[in-house]
Order: sequence, then structure tokens, then C-alpha cells
Amino acid sequence: MDLLIPADRIAQRINEIAGRIQCDYSGRPVVVVGVLTGCLVFLSDLVRRIDLPLRIHLIQASSYRGETTTPGQLELRLDGLPDLLGRDVLVIDDILDTGQTLHRIITELHRRGPTTLRVAVLLRKSGRQAVALEPDYVGFEIPDAFVVGYGLDYNDEYRHLPHIAVLHPSEH
Repeated sequence: MDLLIPADRIAQRINEIAGRIQCDYSGRPVVVVGVLTGCLVFLSDLVRRIDLPLRIHLIQASSYRGETTTPGQLELRLDGLPDLLGRDVLVIDDILDTGQTLHRIITELHRRGPTTLRVAVLLRKSGRQAVALEPDYVGFEIPDAFVVGYGLDYNDEYRHLPHIAVLHPSEH
């Protein structure tokens, strides 16, 4: 595997994003909705750098299962979310690939009546987006490659890596 984004660069970029989020919400409380499981490391590091009243909730969205590296049928579980009517909501996800998962999540959350709904993604993969969707906060633009580390996995492995790396086909 090849190193794509080192840990220190990730930390620096998360500080920058946290500063923008803090300014954008101007002290208002925010409901953070993290998309499991890939967002956990990004969400954890990001929210610890935001000095705002936060409520954190997690939802499950999965289209990659097992050893596959191409998306399949999307499974979305939103049970357990609080009432979002009139609240500021920030969705946090690990990667924007085709955009189909995030688009569906945003559509479902909009139906719940938030005042604002913003999206933060750690990575945005170039050349893959099939749905028009512009995240409010993007950590890094990356090439169209299969990446692991910093929460992203292949077959539930590599999430623990402190950096982002390209996993080559011969390594799966």
C-alpha cells in the first residue's frame, strides 16, 4: 500500500475544518449525525476541536460489504435520531464517492425539518460523483483509488491506521 495522506496533514486539515464549522455556527447548538462506521475516527477528532454545544448521533449506511470494493445495494438505518425540527444539523461522513449514499441521507434528514443541514466529508474522490452534491466541508480531494486508514476499511481491516493509504488490488 502507498501512503496518500500522512497523519500530521490530516490533523492540520481537521483543525482548519473545525475552525470553519465553529465560525459558521456562531455558537449555536449543533446536532452532529455521523455515518457509521467509516466516520468514527474523523468524527471523534473533529468534534473534540469544535467549541460548540453538540449532540452526537450515529446512523448506519452501508453499500460495501465484506471483501467487495464496489458499492452494492444501500442499507440505511436512521432509527434513534432525535427530533431534528428547527435544529442545525451537521452530517459527517468519511468519503464522498458516487454521492448516492450522502444524497439519500440528506434527503431523509431534510424530511425531518432541520433549520440548516450541512455536510462534512474527510475525502472526496475525483471523477466518481454520480449525484450533484456539494459538501460544505471537504478535507481532501483524492484520486479514484481504493483507500484505507483513518476509519476507512477493506473487509473491516485497516481502520486503525493513522494515515490514508491506497490499497492496491493485489493487496485485497
